[in-house]
Amino acid sequence: MKTFLPALLLLILTYNSACSQDKSSNSPNLKFTVEEAYPKLSFTRPVDFQHAGDNSNRVFVVEQRGVISVLQNEAGASTKSDFLAIESKVDDSGNEEGLLGLAFHPNYKSNGFFYVNYTATNPERTVISRFSVSSSNPNQADAASELVLLEYNQPYGNHNGGQISFGPDGHLYIAVGDGGNGGDPKGNGQNRSTLLGSILRIDVNQKNGATNYSIPADNPFAKNTEGFREEIYAYGLRNPWRFSFNSANGQLWVGDVGQNKYEEIDIIKKGGNYGWNTMEGFHCFNSPDCDRNGLELPVWEYDHSQGDISITGGFVYHGDALKELKGLYIYADYVSGRIWSLDTTDPQQPINTELLNADFPISSFGVDQNQELYICGFDDKIYKLSYE
Repeated sequence: MKTFLPALLLLILTYNSACSQDKSSNSPNLKFTVEEAYPKLSFTRPVDFQHAGDNSNRVFVVEQRGVISVLQNEAGASTKSDFLAIESKVDDSGNEEGLLGLAFHPNYKSNGFFYVNYTATNPERTVISRFSVSSSNPNQADAASELVLLEYNQPYGNHNGGQISFGPDGHLYIAVGDGGNGGDPKGNGQNRSTLLGSILRIDVNQKNGATNYSIPADNPFAKNTEGFREEIYAYGLRNPWRFSFNSANGQLWVGDVGQNKYEEIDIIKKGGNYGWNTMEGFHCFNSPDCDRNGLELPVWEYDHSQGDISITGGFVYHGDALKELKGLYIYADYVSGRIWSLDTTDPQQPINTELLNADFPISSFGVDQNQELYICGFDDKIYKLSYE
Protein backbone atom coordinates (compact mmCIF):
# COMPACT_ATOMS: atom_id res chain seq x y z
CA MET A 1 0.00 0.00 0.00
CA LYS A 2 2.66 2.53 0.94
CA THR A 3 4.39 2.06 -2.40
CA PHE A 4 1.41 3.58 -4.25
CA LEU A 5 0.39 6.26 -1.75
CA PRO A 6 2.28 9.22 -3.36
CA ALA A 7 0.93 8.36 -6.81
CA LEU A 8 -2.57 7.97 -5.41
CA LEU A 9 -2.37 11.31 -3.61
CA LEU A 10 -1.20 13.03 -6.79
CA LEU A 11 -4.04 11.40 -8.70
CA ILE A 12 -6.63 12.63 -6.20
CA LEU A 13 -5.25 16.16 -6.24
CA THR A 14 -5.18 16.23 -10.04
CA TYR A 15 -8.71 14.88 -10.24
CA ASN A 16 -10.06 17.33 -7.68
CA SER A 17 -8.42 20.30 -9.37
CA ALA A 18 -9.85 19.20 -12.71
CA CYS A 19 -13.35 18.90 -11.28
CA SER A 20 -13.09 22.34 -9.71
CA GLN A 21 -12.73 23.83 -13.19
CA ASP A 22 -15.92 22.24 -14.54
CA LYS A 23 -18.26 25.03 -15.59
CA SER A 24 -20.80 22.70 -17.10
CA SER A 25 -23.45 23.26 -14.44
CA ASN A 26 -23.40 27.03 -14.13
CA SER A 27 -23.24 28.58 -17.57
CA PRO A 28 -25.60 31.56 -17.06
CA ASN A 29 -25.96 32.74 -20.66
CA LEU A 30 -25.36 30.10 -23.32
CA LYS A 31 -23.85 31.74 -26.38
CA PHE A 32 -24.20 28.77 -28.68
CA THR A 33 -27.00 26.92 -30.37
CA VAL A 34 -27.41 24.32 -33.09
CA GLU A 35 -29.02 24.80 -36.47
CA GLU A 36 -29.88 22.29 -39.16
CA ALA A 37 -27.08 22.13 -41.71
CA TYR A 38 -29.37 20.74 -44.44
CA PRO A 39 -32.99 21.52 -43.49
CA LYS A 40 -34.42 19.84 -46.59
CA LEU A 41 -32.72 16.50 -45.97
CA SER A 42 -32.85 13.71 -43.42
CA PHE A 43 -30.64 10.69 -42.78
CA THR A 44 -31.40 7.38 -41.09
CA ARG A 45 -29.37 7.07 -37.87
CA PRO A 46 -26.32 9.03 -39.09
CA VAL A 47 -23.16 7.89 -37.29
CA ASP A 48 -20.32 9.55 -39.21
CA PHE A 49 -19.71 12.68 -41.27
CA GLN A 50 -16.71 12.98 -43.59
CA HIS A 51 -15.31 14.87 -46.54
CA ALA A 52 -13.10 13.34 -49.22
CA GLY A 53 -10.21 15.80 -49.01
CA ASP A 54 -10.57 16.54 -52.72
CA ASN A 55 -11.79 20.17 -52.47
CA SER A 56 -15.09 19.19 -54.11
CA ASN A 57 -17.16 20.75 -51.29
CA ARG A 58 -19.02 17.47 -50.91
CA VAL A 59 -19.81 15.72 -47.65
CA PHE A 60 -20.53 12.08 -46.95
CA VAL A 61 -22.95 10.96 -44.25
CA VAL A 62 -22.69 7.40 -42.95
CA GLU A 63 -26.03 5.83 -42.10
CA GLN A 64 -25.89 2.94 -39.66
CA ARG A 65 -28.09 0.71 -41.82
CA GLY A 66 -25.31 0.42 -44.41
CA VAL A 67 -25.62 3.45 -46.67
CA ILE A 68 -23.24 6.34 -47.32
CA SER A 69 -24.99 9.42 -48.69
CA VAL A 70 -23.19 12.14 -50.66
CA LEU A 71 -24.32 15.73 -51.14
CA GLN A 72 -23.01 19.19 -51.83
CA ASN A 73 -22.16 21.02 -48.63
CA GLU A 74 -24.76 23.77 -49.03
CA ALA A 75 -27.49 24.76 -46.60
CA GLY A 76 -30.03 24.69 -49.42
CA ALA A 77 -29.11 21.19 -50.57
CA SER A 78 -32.30 19.36 -51.45
CA THR A 79 -30.92 16.18 -52.95
CA LYS A 80 -28.52 13.48 -51.87
CA SER A 81 -27.51 10.25 -53.51
CA ASP A 82 -26.29 6.86 -52.39
CA PHE A 83 -22.53 6.88 -52.68
CA LEU A 84 -22.37 3.32 -51.33
CA ALA A 85 -25.19 0.98 -50.30
CA ILE A 86 -24.10 -2.28 -48.68
CA GLU A 87 -27.11 -3.04 -46.51
CA SER A 88 -27.00 -6.69 -47.56
CA LYS A 89 -23.51 -7.04 -46.06
CA VAL A 90 -24.12 -5.07 -42.86
CA ASP A 91 -25.58 -6.47 -39.65
CA ASP A 92 -27.28 -3.58 -37.85
CA SER A 93 -29.58 -5.70 -35.69
CA GLY A 94 -27.99 -4.40 -32.49
CA ASN A 95 -28.10 -0.78 -31.35
CA GLU A 96 -24.30 -0.53 -31.57
CA GLU A 97 -23.89 -2.55 -34.76
CA GLY A 98 -23.95 -1.51 -38.40
CA LEU A 99 -21.88 0.58 -40.77
CA LEU A 100 -19.91 2.62 -38.24
CA GLY A 101 -16.98 4.36 -39.90
CA LEU A 102 -15.65 5.88 -43.12
CA ALA A 103 -12.18 7.16 -44.05
CA PHE A 104 -10.93 8.50 -47.36
CA HIS A 105 -7.38 7.70 -48.40
CA PRO A 106 -5.09 10.75 -48.19
CA ASN A 107 -4.56 10.35 -51.95
CA TYR A 108 -8.23 9.76 -52.68
CA LYS A 109 -8.27 12.41 -55.39
CA SER A 110 -5.84 10.34 -57.44
CA ASN A 111 -6.49 6.72 -56.35
CA GLY A 112 -10.20 6.77 -55.48
CA PHE A 113 -9.78 4.54 -52.41
CA PHE A 114 -11.91 4.79 -49.29
CA TYR A 115 -12.32 2.52 -46.26
CA VAL A 116 -15.25 1.41 -44.14
CA ASN A 117 -15.82 -0.29 -40.80
CA TYR A 118 -18.95 -2.43 -40.43
CA THR A 119 -20.30 -5.36 -38.46
CA ALA A 120 -21.33 -8.57 -40.20
CA THR A 121 -22.83 -11.87 -39.18
CA ASN A 122 -22.10 -15.62 -39.54
CA PRO A 123 -19.82 -15.27 -37.68
CA GLU A 124 -20.40 -12.06 -35.73
CA ARG A 125 -17.43 -9.92 -36.69
CA THR A 126 -16.11 -6.50 -37.63
CA VAL A 127 -14.95 -5.97 -41.21
CA ILE A 128 -12.46 -3.32 -42.34
CA SER A 129 -12.67 -2.98 -46.12
CA ARG A 130 -11.46 -0.84 -48.97
CA PHE A 131 -13.72 0.26 -51.81
CA SER A 132 -13.06 2.31 -54.94
CA VAL A 133 -15.03 5.15 -56.46
CA SER A 134 -16.74 4.47 -59.79
CA SER A 135 -14.59 5.31 -62.81
CA SER A 136 -17.54 7.02 -64.46
CA ASN A 137 -19.41 8.73 -61.60
CA PRO A 138 -17.62 10.60 -58.78
CA ASN A 139 -20.80 10.47 -56.68
CA GLN A 140 -21.00 6.69 -56.74
CA ALA A 141 -18.73 3.98 -55.42
CA ASP A 142 -18.04 0.71 -57.17
CA ALA A 143 -19.90 -1.64 -54.83
CA ALA A 144 -18.16 -4.65 -56.42
CA SER A 145 -14.69 -3.32 -55.60
CA GLU A 146 -14.59 -4.42 -51.96
CA LEU A 147 -11.20 -5.58 -50.73
CA VAL A 148 -11.32 -6.93 -47.17
CA LEU A 149 -8.28 -5.86 -45.18
CA LEU A 150 -9.03 -7.10 -41.69
CA GLU A 151 -11.72 -9.02 -39.83
CA TYR A 152 -12.01 -9.83 -36.13
CA ASN A 153 -14.70 -11.68 -34.24
CA GLN A 154 -17.10 -9.93 -31.89
CA PRO A 155 -18.18 -12.02 -28.88
CA TYR A 156 -21.19 -9.79 -28.16
CA GLY A 157 -23.29 -7.26 -30.06
CA ASN A 158 -22.07 -4.11 -28.33
CA HIS A 159 -18.84 -2.14 -27.83
CA ASN A 160 -17.75 -2.27 -31.46
CA GLY A 161 -15.95 1.08 -31.52
CA GLY A 162 -16.18 1.83 -35.22
CA GLN A 163 -14.18 4.97 -36.02
CA ILE A 164 -11.49 4.73 -38.68
CA SER A 165 -9.27 7.61 -39.72
CA PHE A 166 -5.97 8.29 -41.41
CA GLY A 167 -3.42 9.89 -39.15
CA PRO A 168 -0.95 12.58 -40.16
CA ASP A 169 1.55 9.75 -40.69
CA GLY A 170 -0.61 8.31 -43.49
CA HIS A 171 -1.51 5.14 -41.58
CA LEU A 172 -5.05 3.94 -40.90
CA TYR A 173 -6.17 4.01 -37.26
CA ILE A 174 -9.07 1.82 -36.11
CA ALA A 175 -11.06 2.07 -32.86
CA VAL A 176 -11.95 -1.34 -31.42
CA GLY A 177 -14.16 -1.86 -28.36
CA ASP A 178 -13.59 -4.53 -25.74
CA GLY A 179 -16.05 -6.94 -27.36
CA GLY A 180 -19.04 -6.06 -25.26
CA ASN A 181 -21.38 -7.30 -22.61
CA GLY A 182 -20.62 -5.48 -19.32
CA GLY A 183 -17.45 -5.12 -17.29
CA ASP A 184 -15.25 -6.76 -19.94
CA PRO A 185 -15.94 -10.35 -18.80
CA LYS A 186 -13.30 -11.80 -21.12
CA GLY A 187 -10.59 -9.39 -19.97
CA ASN A 188 -9.94 -8.12 -23.49
CA GLY A 189 -8.95 -4.60 -22.46
CA GLN A 190 -5.72 -5.79 -20.85
CA ASN A 191 -5.05 -8.66 -23.27
CA ARG A 192 -2.67 -7.66 -26.04
CA SER A 193 -3.05 -11.01 -27.78
CA THR A 194 -6.49 -9.83 -28.99
CA LEU A 195 -7.32 -6.81 -31.13
CA LEU A 196 -10.30 -5.98 -28.90
CA GLY A 197 -10.12 -3.00 -26.53
CA SER A 198 -7.54 -1.16 -28.62
CA ILE A 199 -6.64 1.50 -31.11
CA LEU A 200 -5.07 -0.25 -34.11
CA ARG A 201 -2.66 1.22 -36.64
CA ILE A 202 -1.97 -0.37 -40.03
CA ASP A 203 -0.26 0.51 -43.29
CA VAL A 204 -2.79 0.12 -46.09
CA ASN A 205 -0.28 1.00 -48.80
CA GLN A 206 1.82 -2.15 -48.36
CA LYS A 207 0.67 -5.77 -48.43
CA ASN A 208 2.32 -8.45 -46.31
CA GLY A 209 2.02 -11.67 -48.26
CA ALA A 210 -1.65 -12.64 -48.38
CA THR A 211 -2.56 -9.91 -45.86
CA ASN A 212 -3.88 -6.76 -47.52
CA TYR A 213 -2.01 -4.46 -45.16
CA SER A 214 1.28 -4.38 -43.28
CA ILE A 215 2.44 -3.45 -39.81
CA PRO A 216 4.19 -0.06 -39.53
CA ALA A 217 7.77 -0.71 -38.41
CA ASP A 218 7.41 1.68 -35.46
CA ASN A 219 4.21 0.16 -34.06
CA PRO A 220 4.84 -0.41 -30.35
CA PHE A 221 4.53 -4.21 -30.54
CA ALA A 222 5.93 -4.77 -34.02
CA LYS A 223 7.99 -7.98 -34.16
CA ASN A 224 7.34 -8.76 -30.49
CA THR A 225 7.97 -12.32 -29.34
CA GLU A 226 5.24 -12.39 -26.66
CA GLY A 227 2.27 -13.10 -28.87
CA PHE A 228 0.92 -9.55 -28.80
CA ARG A 229 -1.02 -8.38 -31.86
CA GLU A 230 1.31 -6.16 -33.83
CA GLU A 231 -1.56 -4.00 -35.10
CA ILE A 232 -2.10 -2.55 -31.61
CA TYR A 233 -1.13 1.10 -31.19
CA ALA A 234 -2.68 1.57 -27.72
CA TYR A 235 -4.89 -0.57 -25.50
CA GLY A 236 -6.95 -0.71 -22.30
CA LEU A 237 -10.02 0.94 -23.87
CA ARG A 238 -13.65 -0.02 -23.25
CA ASN A 239 -15.61 1.41 -26.18
CA PRO A 240 -13.73 4.22 -27.94
CA TRP A 241 -16.72 5.92 -29.57
CA ARG A 242 -15.26 8.51 -31.92
CA PHE A 243 -11.68 9.69 -32.12
CA SER A 244 -9.99 12.45 -34.07
CA PHE A 245 -6.59 13.97 -34.70
CA ASN A 246 -5.87 17.55 -33.70
CA SER A 247 -4.91 19.05 -37.06
CA ALA A 248 -2.59 21.54 -35.35
CA ASN A 249 -0.28 19.05 -33.62
CA GLY A 250 -1.37 15.51 -34.56
CA GLN A 251 -2.57 14.53 -31.09
CA LEU A 252 -5.06 11.66 -31.09
CA TRP A 253 -8.14 12.36 -28.92
CA VAL A 254 -10.57 9.61 -27.94
CA GLY A 255 -13.90 9.60 -26.15
CA ASP A 256 -14.07 6.27 -24.31
CA VAL A 257 -17.51 5.21 -23.08
CA GLY A 258 -17.59 4.17 -19.43
CA GLN A 259 -19.32 1.25 -17.73
CA ASN A 260 -21.82 2.75 -15.29
CA LYS A 261 -20.16 5.63 -13.46
CA TYR A 262 -17.59 7.62 -15.48
CA GLU A 263 -17.02 8.73 -19.06
CA GLU A 264 -13.50 9.68 -20.10
CA ILE A 265 -11.44 11.60 -22.65
CA ASP A 266 -7.97 10.31 -23.50
CA ILE A 267 -5.07 11.64 -25.50
CA ILE A 268 -3.54 8.53 -27.00
CA LYS A 269 0.18 7.80 -26.80
CA LYS A 270 1.91 5.07 -28.75
CA GLY A 271 1.95 1.90 -26.67
CA GLY A 272 -0.17 3.44 -23.91
CA ASN A 273 -2.35 1.36 -21.58
CA TYR A 274 -5.54 3.31 -20.80
CA GLY A 275 -6.56 1.15 -17.89
CA TRP A 276 -9.79 -0.68 -18.73
CA ASN A 277 -10.95 -2.82 -16.99
CA THR A 278 -8.61 -2.05 -14.09
CA MET A 279 -9.92 1.51 -14.04
CA GLU A 280 -12.94 3.49 -15.19
CA GLY A 281 -11.87 7.09 -15.67
CA PHE A 282 -9.69 8.14 -12.71
CA HIS A 283 -11.21 5.43 -10.50
CA CYS A 284 -10.54 1.79 -9.77
CA PHE A 285 -13.21 -0.42 -11.33
CA ASN A 286 -15.02 -2.80 -8.97
CA SER A 287 -12.26 -2.46 -6.40
CA PRO A 288 -11.41 0.03 -3.63
CA ASP A 289 -7.80 0.00 -4.77
CA CYS A 290 -5.91 -1.13 -7.85
CA ASP A 291 -2.43 -1.12 -9.33
CA ARG A 292 -2.12 2.04 -11.45
CA ASN A 293 1.51 1.41 -12.37
CA GLY A 294 2.04 1.97 -16.09
CA LEU A 295 -1.48 3.24 -16.77
CA GLU A 296 -2.23 6.38 -18.77
CA LEU A 297 -4.87 8.50 -17.02
CA PRO A 298 -7.59 10.46 -18.84
CA VAL A 299 -7.32 14.18 -19.47
CA TRP A 300 -10.94 14.53 -18.34
CA GLU A 301 -13.81 12.53 -16.94
CA TYR A 302 -17.43 13.19 -16.02
CA ASP A 303 -19.88 11.16 -13.99
CA HIS A 304 -23.51 10.16 -14.53
CA SER A 305 -25.05 12.29 -11.80
CA GLN A 306 -26.62 14.82 -14.20
CA GLY A 307 -28.05 12.35 -16.71
CA ASP A 308 -24.96 12.11 -18.89
CA ILE A 309 -24.38 8.45 -19.67
CA SER A 310 -22.40 7.88 -22.88
CA ILE A 311 -19.64 10.10 -24.27
CA THR A 312 -19.43 11.02 -27.94
CA GLY A 313 -15.89 12.04 -28.80
CA GLY A 314 -15.40 15.12 -30.95
CA PHE A 315 -12.73 17.38 -32.43
CA VAL A 316 -10.27 20.06 -31.47
CA TYR A 317 -11.87 22.94 -33.35
CA HIS A 318 -9.84 24.76 -36.00
CA GLY A 319 -12.55 26.34 -38.14
CA ASP A 320 -13.17 30.06 -38.60
CA ALA A 321 -16.89 30.40 -37.90
CA LEU A 322 -16.66 30.08 -34.10
CA LYS A 323 -13.49 31.91 -33.19
CA GLU A 324 -14.01 31.58 -29.42
CA LEU A 325 -13.78 27.79 -29.73
CA LYS A 326 -10.48 27.67 -31.64
CA GLY A 327 -8.11 25.17 -30.11
CA LEU A 328 -10.75 23.72 -27.78
CA TYR A 329 -11.90 20.10 -27.81
CA ILE A 330 -15.64 19.92 -28.56
CA TYR A 331 -17.48 16.80 -27.44
CA ALA A 332 -20.90 15.67 -26.23
CA ASP A 333 -22.92 13.09 -24.37
CA TYR A 334 -25.04 10.87 -26.60
CA VAL A 335 -27.89 10.46 -24.12
CA SER A 336 -28.22 13.91 -22.53
CA GLY A 337 -27.38 15.89 -25.66
CA ARG A 338 -25.10 18.22 -23.73
CA ILE A 339 -22.17 19.67 -25.69
CA TRP A 340 -19.01 20.95 -24.00
CA SER A 341 -15.67 22.52 -24.80
CA LEU A 342 -12.53 21.34 -23.02
CA ASP A 343 -9.48 23.57 -22.68
CA THR A 344 -6.32 21.63 -21.75
CA THR A 345 -3.87 24.50 -22.12
CA ASP A 346 -2.94 23.75 -18.52
CA PRO A 347 -3.11 19.94 -18.39
CA GLN A 348 -3.16 20.01 -14.57
CA GLN A 349 -6.25 22.25 -14.50
CA PRO A 350 -8.35 21.68 -17.63
CA ILE A 351 -11.39 23.90 -18.03
CA ASN A 352 -14.63 22.22 -19.09
CA THR A 353 -17.49 24.48 -20.23
CA GLU A 354 -21.01 23.55 -21.25
CA LEU A 355 -21.90 25.20 -24.56
CA LEU A 356 -25.52 24.08 -24.85
CA ASN A 357 -27.93 21.25 -24.23
CA ALA A 358 -29.33 19.88 -27.48
CA ASP A 359 -32.69 18.12 -27.50
CA PHE A 360 -31.59 15.09 -29.52
CA PRO A 361 -29.14 12.18 -29.10
CA ILE A 362 -25.70 13.06 -30.51
CA SER A 363 -24.05 10.11 -32.22
CA SER A 364 -21.01 11.75 -33.80
CA PHE A 365 -19.16 14.87 -34.90
CA GLY A 366 -17.45 15.59 -38.20
CA VAL A 367 -15.69 18.37 -40.06
CA ASP A 368 -15.92 19.64 -43.62
CA GLN A 369 -13.03 20.63 -45.88
CA ASN A 370 -12.81 23.99 -44.05
CA GLN A 371 -12.65 22.27 -40.63
CA GLU A 372 -16.06 23.55 -39.63
CA LEU A 373 -17.81 21.31 -37.13
CA TYR A 374 -20.96 19.26 -37.79
CA ILE A 375 -23.12 17.11 -35.51
CA CYS A 376 -24.90 13.86 -36.34
CA GLY A 377 -28.23 13.62 -34.54
CA PHE A 378 -30.24 10.48 -34.01
CA ASP A 379 -33.29 12.52 -34.87
CA ASP A 380 -32.06 11.88 -38.45
CA LYS A 381 -30.63 15.38 -38.95
CA ILE A 382 -27.19 16.94 -39.39
CA TYR A 383 -26.51 20.11 -37.40
CA LYS A 384 -23.94 22.85 -37.11
CA LEU A 385 -22.89 24.75 -34.01
CA SER A 386 -23.60 28.46 -34.30
CA TYR A 387 -23.94 31.58 -32.17
CA GLU A 388 -27.34 32.37 -30.72
